[in-house]
Amino acid sequence: MLSRALRRSLALEVALYVALAIYGCDASPAAAAGVALAGVLALRATLTAVTYAWAWAYHSPAPPLSPGQAVRMVLGEYASCVLSFVLIFPFERWWMAPDRLSGGADQAAGRPGARPPVLLVHGYSCSRAAWWWLRRRLEAAGWRVATISLEPIYGSIDDFVEPLARRIAAVLAETGAERLLLVGHSMGGLVARDYLQRHGATRVERLVTLGTPHQGSRIAHIGLGENARQMQPDSAWLQALASPATVLDTRVIYSPHDNFVMPQERLLLPGATSQAIAGVGHLAMLYSPRVARALLAALAGTSNTGAA
Repeated sequence: MLSRALRRSLALEVALYVALAIYGCDASPAAAAGVALAGVLALRATLTAVTYAWAWAYHSPAPPLSPGQAVRMVLGEYASCVLSFVLIFPFERWWMAPDRLSGGADQAAGRPGARPPVLLVHGYSCSRAAWWWLRRRLEAAGWRVATISLEPIYGSIDDFVEPLARRIAAVLAETGAERLLLVGHSMGGLVARDYLQRHGATRVERLVTLGTPHQGSRIAHIGLGENARQMQPDSAWLQALASPATVLDTRVIYSPHDNFVMPQERLLLPGATSQAIAGVGHLAMLYSPRVARALLAALAGTSNTGAA
């Protein structure tokens, strides 16, 4: 389970920093704790800086950002990295209650104007905890929201399809709906497309992707697992996924300044409706009010031109 693995790795990391401070620098326990905290934060800052440096080296043409906008974007992505991988993902049970699909009476299946449920599919090296903030925003807007954790995290994307199919069936059975809306962040959008190619769109009304590498990403070359190899640009897996194209209403929400999908033009999916939201990082999409507004509009089948 991802949360357990992250807790163990975080504990080992902290123990290493503390040991180096105490035995290497003769620091006091209090000082060692400060060194450990600084080390945890510094490592995530370094990783964020590396992704942006790489993204700039292979960037696609994008709207220019002012120095202030660029700084806010990078700091927002760094904060999202720390929040996700230090606080939320390792301690998922503290943050993520079970899915609440019953909804109110106005959402009952068969009622006039009833909305279909929404199923959120997380990205690479993540879990259902990735949706902690966005799930709350969707529920506050009246949507019934389901999540799924796909494991093993470094397995083949093809192996995630059947668990997704079972989750879709379970959500429809629990809500009484005939179809649902699929939302995928990053790799989750590819999992959803793989499902649609194998099972068709009879149970899905619309697909919305957030920061999905529809045409691959250069950063996948250093990723772990079969799923990373499948997300490499021009991989045989991506070419097979593109033919035949999915016949479904698909909305692509992406950032032209994404720091994980590069060149950023590979975020686009031919034939889909696309909306760019400038100045937001890949992980920060999961915590962005602008992305939330665009997602709510996409789920409702409307446009939200003010979100960019």
